[in-house]
Amino acid sequence: MIKLDLRKQLKHLYNPSAKEPVLVDVPEMTFACIDGRGDPNGPDFAAATGALYAFSYTIKFLVKKERAIDYPVMALEGLWSIEGKADFSQGDFKRREAWLWTLMIMQPDAASPDLWPVALEQAARRGTPQLERLHFERVHEGRSAQIMHVGPYSTEPATVDRLHGFIRAQGLRPRGRHHEIYLGDPRRSAPEKLKTVLRHPVEPAK
Repeated sequence: MIKLDLRKQLKHLYNPSAKEPVLVDVPEMTFACIDGRGDPNGPDFAAATGALYAFSYTIKFLVKKERAIDYPVMALEGLWSIEGKADFSQGDFKRREAWLWTLMIMQPDAASPDLWPVALEQAARRGTPQLERLHFERVHEGRSAQIMHVGPYSTEPATVDRLHGFIRAQGLRPRGRHHEIYLGDPRRSAPEKLKTVLRHPVEPAK
């Protein structure tokens, strides 16, 4: 059995410092994704999360069985924007009905496309809803700035401001969508202990 220690291999991307933002080079990766809009506390967001985890665990065990490769299911991630605005951080954080999101979980190369239909069929047989919304994307963010936010989601705007101040100080500007990686489970962790990676791709300001 081959074991892939993805969390160790990708530690610089999934476990940044909470003290200061840093610049990283994010390679191209494959994600299982579901698009949606509106309040993340609503049933649609929860259903999308459930479908992504159901697929990700199903294909993990399929790869383990068929290819003798074991790996951890990676964290839930989200790309965010505001309707009519490219940059989520520029929007009104209170207008949740206007939030556009893409939830996603990274899939390693061992979970190759030929296994996707099999895993989807197996997950569907278990009665998992929303699987028909799932799609796959190769995402290449490249040069990005990121920082670890520790605390409840409601206090993220202050950390986002720190991140954007760092980006400006580097002579850069945000590019693309605001990216969050959820390392904690809000159902099990105290709000003050939640850890969320905040990331934004960047480009030269001029």
